[in-house]
Amino acid sequence: MNIVVVGFGFMGMTHAGNILKNPHLNLAAIVDKNPDIIFSNLKKQSGNFSTGSISEEQLSRIKIYSDFEECLKTENPDACIIAVHTNLHFPLAKLALNFGAHVFVEKPFCLDVAEGDELIKLARSKKRILMVGQVVRFMQAYQTLKNWIDTNEFGELEFLSLSRFSGVPSWGQWKERQKNFGSSGGALFDLVIHDIDFAQSVCGIPDEIAADCLPGQLSNHDYVSGTWKYNGKKLRVRVEGGNIFHAGFPFQAGFSARFQKASISYSPKDPENIIVATDTETSLVPAGDANDGFSDELNYFVACANENKWPDKCTPESALDSIKICYRHTDKF
Repeated sequence: MNIVVVGFGFMGMTHAGNILKNPHLNLAAIVDKNPDIIFSNLKKQSGNFSTGSISEEQLSRIKIYSDFEECLKTENPDACIIAVHTNLHFPLAKLALNFGAHVFVEKPFCLDVAEGDELIKLARSKKRILMVGQVVRFMQAYQTLKNWIDTNEFGELEFLSLSRFSGVPSWGQWKERQKNFGSSGGALFDLVIHDIDFAQSVCGIPDEIAADCLPGQLSNHDYVSGTWKYNGKKLRVRVEGGNIFHAGFPFQAGFSARFQKASISYSPKDPENIIVATDTETSLVPAGDANDGFSDELNYFVACANENKWPDKCTPESALDSIKICYRHTDKF
């Protein structure tokens, strides 16, 4: 499969690296509006954590374009990965779909819900695969939690708390986004959406949300704390996170859960294990490597594209539901 990566920031480099590691995939080209800085980006630290690296030698063998439409016409790729600023997701995904390519769009899908609906309808009409990069669903620790919820391994889930914090991002184009206040969606749509998406995928769409938000350098909702309620259920879900801290603040994400028969904890204090505690004993369950989620996510997208099968593990419709739930945490809802 020939794949084009559009955007060569943190996520673009992550996807490009995973394509290069896969012998069944070919990185046909990289598209970036600033092709002159692509090689320099390899040497810059970006993102909340490391997901691997690409050598200059590997990159030197890849075609580079500054114009996406020219790339599509020349390369005629099977699939495109869109990893650019949020406000470009819609026009670039639409362009790729109209050219007949399968499309993977990084989160957040589209801040404009109507644009997300349009892309879904276009992909279905073109019989092309459309998927959104909600990578947490593919990380082993969260998959293990999902399995416990689905199977009632420890009885019914009664309380779930998810958190995700980082310092204000200062790499790549994030400085420019501070000048264009709100354009990225801020921490709510660009960071905490991971936990919002995971929570709705395992617990469903909440009936009620009580939330508080605080402004930061990127938006009016760079910190969010929300409690979800479900009619007729004891279950409560709490989501908290943001990037209101200084740039050097370490990234951290995790979850806690209370089931009828056990309580669960996964935190940056011990990222290799999930703690399972009962009233009489405590045990450890391997959490796996979170970075594997990125390659597993890519492989799933490729499998769906090869079979031309609409993704069911991470549908674009579900990703759009997550955008709608994000809005329910703000005063715009």
